[in-house]
Amino acid sequence: MTSLKQQTDAQIAKSRQAKPEFMQAMDNLMEKAREFEQGNAALLVGQKAPNFSLPNAQSETITLSDLCVNGPVVVTFYRGDWCPYCNLQLRALQAILGDIHQLGAKLVAISPQVPDESLSRSEKSALAFHVLSDQDARVASSYGVAWQVPELILQHMRKDRGLDLAHINNGNGSVLPIPGTFVLGADGVVLWRYVDVDYRTRAEPADILTALKTYRA
Repeated sequence: MTSLKQQTDAQIAKSRQAKPEFMQAMDNLMEKAREFEQGNAALLVGQKAPNFSLPNAQSETITLSDLCVNGPVVVTFYRGDWCPYCNLQLRALQAILGDIHQLGAKLVAISPQVPDESLSRSEKSALAFHVLSDQDARVASSYGVAWQVPELILQHMRKDRGLDLAHINNGNGSVLPIPGTFVLGADGVVLWRYVDVDYRTRAEPADILTALKTYRA
């Protein structure tokens, strides 16, 4: 089975071939971001995750504390369904959703997209887990993964992809979450996490399952 890293590496290679100058600029930007330790403010293992209540694609309010009642919860932040790396990640998570449920856990994915936008995209992708809308990036901020998007990326999105973040995210046009994944225990405490300011890298599904198995043991 192809790992998520292999899939994202293939996407990176494809993008490098299509837009080498932009991808090199992104490499430089990500390296600089790491130098400034962006992303290090994210929740650490052993910390209690902030509770949240957010709307899903059906406009139902989903609350973290309710999800934690019966076991651990996997919380993953992603930029939006317009991001090819996010789509690879969501499909990879869907593929292991049965394993997550067998381990007594639940999965939620959070992005800044408006609920109506998430509904159509989620239906098309046949996702069987909650996709929640954090339009003001409040939850992302509380988890330490809100990121002021550099102008280089905003220009690329506007000029090369015709994407208007302010429209997609209902007014929030400059903040996106660092793609981070947190495995929380039934008490809401972080058991495991993966956070990387480089949006082209994501938590490997197998590692998420390992963290859940360790908790269950």
